[in-house]
Amino acid sequence: MSNLEAQAEKIAELIFHARRIMVFTGAGISTESGIPDFRGKDGIWTKLDPEEFTIQRFIASEDNRRMQWKMLVEGGLIRAAKPNDAHLAVAELEKLGKLDCIVTQNIDNLHQAAGNSPENIFELHGNMQYVRCLKCHTRFPMPEILERLKSEDIPDCQRCGGILKPDAVFFGEALPQDVLSEAARRASLCDLCIVIGSTLVVYPAAYIPIYALEAGARLVIINIGGTPLDSRAAVRVEGKAGETMTKVIERLKRKMNG
Repeated sequence: MSNLEAQAEKIAELIFHARRIMVFTGAGISTESGIPDFRGKDGIWTKLDPEEFTIQRFIASEDNRRMQWKMLVEGGLIRAAKPNDAHLAVAELEKLGKLDCIVTQNIDNLHQAAGNSPENIFELHGNMQYVRCLKCHTRFPMPEILERLKSEDIPDCQRCGGILKPDAVFFGEALPQDVLSEAARRASLCDLCIVIGSTLVVYPAAYIPIYALEAGARLVIINIGGTPLDSRAAVRVEGKAGETMTKVIERLKRKMNG
């Protein structure tokens, strides 16, 4: 049995015996769908100035808003992507009745697209498939706004005239407190936390697996590259999320089917 096979068997065993499972995902789960890691060596922040993407600059500068909407239209920050094997495996966990929730740092909507229930997904950094008005807080589907951008440089809210902003957390902007609080609460109740594709260095999101550990949960980490919590993991896999999770689900189904 290869090392990956043995690790997949251990993870499946942990899932089989767990009662409340949290899956925590970062950019590494979506790179296999063709979405670049924003903070990796070839990530978007190696090519762009993060200072241009603060919430303060967006609100204060019409030119900044024009620039950001132009980038969206040209596909600079969002793109058509499909769930990969790792997303589908996490969706399968829910179908098998083995998932309490997903807490994700990603803004790509791929967990929903894979089939996970939106009410079980806590998006710490928002979702780029939506746009929100900063004044009346109405949420609009991104395709609706992109359609308007064919004839407008800077769309505003058609309900109240307020500034529209992609519904993702910008630099300098607080994480949604209600989402963060519920994610922390769920972490304190889970007995198994599976981290997929996160380096666990971006806070406050990275506190979530720590809360799970502090509450006595077992920890599994599947990531290319080390994390600060590697030494505390029951299983640590250095490998691709899709390949690993596919093997895990195969073994889990065997166990569940007796």
